[in-house]
Amino acid sequence: MASPTQTLEFQAETRQLLQLVIHSIYSNKDIFLRELISNASDALDKLRLESLTDTDLAADTSDLHITLEVDRQARTLTVRDNGIGMTREDVVDLIGTIAKSGTAGLLAKIKEAKDADAAQSLIGQFGVGFYSAFMVADKVTLRTRRAGTEQGTVWESDGEGTYTIAQADDLPMGTSVTLHLKPADGEDGLGDYLAGWKIRQIVKQYSDFIRWPIRMAAEPVSADAESGAADEAADEAVDGAAGAPETLNSMKALWARPRSEVTEAEYNEFYRQISHDWQDPAETIHMRAEGTFEYEALLFIPAQAPFDLFSRDTKRGVQLYVKRVFIMDDCDALMPNYLRFVKGVVDAHDLSLNVSREILQHDRQITAVRRRLVKKVLAALKSTQATNTETYLKLWEQFGRVLKEGLIEDRDNTEALLELVSAASTNDAEKPTTLREYVARMKDGQDTIYYLTGENRQMVENSPHMEAFTAKGYEVLILTDPVDEVWTDQIPTFDGHRFQSIAKGQVDLDLDHDADVSDEAKAEKARREQDFAALLAWLETTLAEHVKQVRLSTRLTTSAACLVGDAHDLTPTLEKMYRAMGQDLPPVKRILELNPTHPLISALHQAHQTKPDDPALTDIAELVHGSALLAEGGDLPDPARFTRLLTDHLTHTL
Repeated sequence: MASPTQTLEFQAETRQLLQLVIHSIYSNKDIFLRELISNASDALDKLRLESLTDTDLAADTSDLHITLEVDRQARTLTVRDNGIGMTREDVVDLIGTIAKSGTAGLLAKIKEAKDADAAQSLIGQFGVGFYSAFMVADKVTLRTRRAGTEQGTVWESDGEGTYTIAQADDLPMGTSVTLHLKPADGEDGLGDYLAGWKIRQIVKQYSDFIRWPIRMAAEPVSADAESGAADEAADEAVDGAAGAPETLNSMKALWARPRSEVTEAEYNEFYRQISHDWQDPAETIHMRAEGTFEYEALLFIPAQAPFDLFSRDTKRGVQLYVKRVFIMDDCDALMPNYLRFVKGVVDAHDLSLNVSREILQHDRQITAVRRRLVKKVLAALKSTQATNTETYLKLWEQFGRVLKEGLIEDRDNTEALLELVSAASTNDAEKPTTLREYVARMKDGQDTIYYLTGENRQMVENSPHMEAFTAKGYEVLILTDPVDEVWTDQIPTFDGHRFQSIAKGQVDLDLDHDADVSDEAKAEKARREQDFAALLAWLETTLAEHVKQVRLSTRLTTSAACLVGDAHDLTPTLEKMYRAMGQDLPPVKRILELNPTHPLISALHQAHQTKPDDPALTDIAELVHGSALLAEGGDLPDPARFTRLLTDHLTHTL
């Protein structure tokens, strides 16, 4: 040893995490080997990449591999790689603490997890699989030397609260993790991890797709061993068997194999490995592009949205390889933000290896690949929508909100995204509808797609704006996601049909859609407007601080009044959103519409004709405006005044 051994304590949160991992997180303890092999594979990827970008790095990359070594007498299993290795600082930072992994939030989510599978997926999300070694080992010894350095590091711990760390000479480049195994215990889920058949089984199940060879000393295998029963003589031969090491994995990249040769189980396992999800994917997309620019892609659409889908810090993008050489994880240049839930791998054949991340984002080839991937994902979703409605509706429930972000961000694919939109409507209280289905049900003469936004379905359905549409049987889309306020304001049409909020602009369903409206009905409407002209003018003056116009309504059948916006005005919800983002907007005044057939409005009309100077009429005007504001879920400018006026008039009435 070149320096004395130091004994250090784990970070407090790390000790808690260790106990959770050892005693409650993983229901299947075999997973420890998958985690250690994955870490070793990452180390080999990093060395290969660094050797390509750093010409001064003195590292032999001619035979990169992972070795599994069994010592039956010492009861140890070692996972060794000749990859990038770690410095002493790396070891302390990555293993002694988990400060970079969002410790407090991670522990909280683990404790809230309802079952072992869900908790396991959380562990995978934060990359702390190394600690799973303590499920099967009483002690773990890690030896490592980083490529390009002379000094090695030895780390050791029993996982109870402390670890030792020291410098060491004459260590090979790379990392070895030696597990001092606990005895096999079937009741506790501890297999015989010294048995060759057991190691083969785990590697085949979890790590067959690893691109680097996973080697183990050759041994004779009996029929019983193949079936799962360890042959004792064969297992003893693991330690000292002569001959070339045996390669346990196929090493053929799953995405490079023809689709006909890959089973669904292999796809599912690969997806779980790269996504750390505990469920199978909903859709698998396996594609190959040939020609001037060749690449393969294997993409997955999850069945369930990840917990951090709407987190600002969520990672997005797919893994990028070039000729099966790992380049980067979470390559966001390959996938737009609104498809951030898509997982997978893209392996390009002709992309420059020394291209920087900034240049990569503007590379024409990457842009072309991205465009093709997006179209392929949207086509896969469209196919599911057409062939399996139930599955598609579940996917829309999980990812519809982010897909609608694409209507704002991706104008090149607006039509494809509109075809995917699924929304609640007044046509069916349970089943949502597509825009294509809405258009197919439109009434004769109707050329407008009507919609109304709001916080929830109940509020939208009970809105006064709905009354005439319900009475006349016009279908209205019910849009309750915050993003609906934005995209409906920016997308003018679908399939030639204009989008129209029923809370904006002038709506007259009779004149708009009924060509047989009689001249007498039109004349009656004109007489009514003339009769109410004085009241409307007085109300505009009285409520000038709150409204920009008062007019008679054709959209109301039972309510006394409602508030609407001009065709190009911001909605109240959108106005609030912009203010919340720090934008200083002038207040948007709206239009007050009155139902001339309502008893309250009729009485107000008569009172204004007989006593136009009565101060009580001003109070009534404020109450009408406030009631209309409350009916749509708005905020009163002065709730105390409104309550006082209402109480006074109720008292006077009684």
